[in-house]
Amino acid sequence: MTNNLAFLGRDMAVDLGTANTLVYVRGRGIVLNEPSVVALNSSTGKIVAVGIEAKQMIGRTPSNITAIRPLKDGVIADFEITERMLRYFIQKIHRRRHFAKPRIVVAVPSGITSVEHRAVKEAGYQAGARRVYIIEEPMAAAIGAGLPVHEPTGNMVVDIGGGTTEVAVISMGGIVTSQSIRVGGDELDQSIMTFAKKEYSLMIGERTAEELKVAIGSAFPTGGEELHAEVRGRDLVSGLPKTVVMSAADVRQAIEEPVTAIVDAVRTTLDKCPPELSGDVMDRGVAVTGGGALLAGLDGRLRHETGMPIHVAENALDSVAVGSGTCVENYERLSQVLVPERRR
Repeated sequence: MTNNLAFLGRDMAVDLGTANTLVYVRGRGIVLNEPSVVALNSSTGKIVAVGIEAKQMIGRTPSNITAIRPLKDGVIADFEITERMLRYFIQKIHRRRHFAKPRIVVAVPSGITSVEHRAVKEAGYQAGARRVYIIEEPMAAAIGAGLPVHEPTGNMVVDIGGGTTEVAVISMGGIVTSQSIRVGGDELDQSIMTFAKKEYSLMIGERTAEELKVAIGSAFPTGGEELHAEVRGRDLVSGLPKTVVMSAADVRQAIEEPVTAIVDAVRTTLDKCPPELSGDVMDRGVAVTGGGALLAGLDGRLRHETGMPIHVAENALDSVAVGSGTCVENYERLSQVLVPERRR
């Protein structure tokens, strides 16, 4: 099908994340990966920017423009803006507007309520989808990380996103036991901001905290040379800008609490896992995906605390999108992993 009709209903998968939204188009792979941020002009109600441009505006806007992150803790916090953001992304991919009525697979956290579930579907339909299918994030992450989810063996996946951490044991195309906690990358950033305020009486912004986490953050002592970074912010005592030097140990101390919460979620899930599957997990190990998987030393920390083999997925950042995309490529085979329609 190389004629124009092939493009009509280009099916797509959307990883609607708290931090980033990724869109996978059937036959083309991941075509879009942008921050889930919308900059809105409050006086006119118009969207000023979406995605990368809008993210650069966080904490730097005049009063009439606000940079909004419409997803909080993995779920839709601002329905209208989520829908506008989705529509913007879909139209960015489909140049010929009036034709695009794609089928869409959306990945959602496993612990969401039926109201949140409906909000995601509704946002998809409002943004112009013909049909909206839902897949749970740990399932998508497991498929994206290449785990054999359809076989009767236990596969364990830990997906650490911006707003949520999902831990699940998957067997025979279904989730056997799962735990979803609303702790993720954002929480780590907040902890770093709080720490800088307490220890150095320095006010820093979200973006600075995130850059610091990426540059020198770690979940476990690395053993090598301890890194340091200059942090700029506002001194709470004098009110003037100031720079302090923070070490990797400082950042590790700052993020200790959310990291412990993530480790505990993994332990709880292992605890609830049926014994046969526990044996499988022991053999095969645990796959870690999501942006949080890139935190230095996290694998070491999990290995130390659980005694399990830990593997960080190669495409950790986009495994949810790749997994959802795999469902788009072959619906028939993967229809059983999609969440069934809830009756109205």
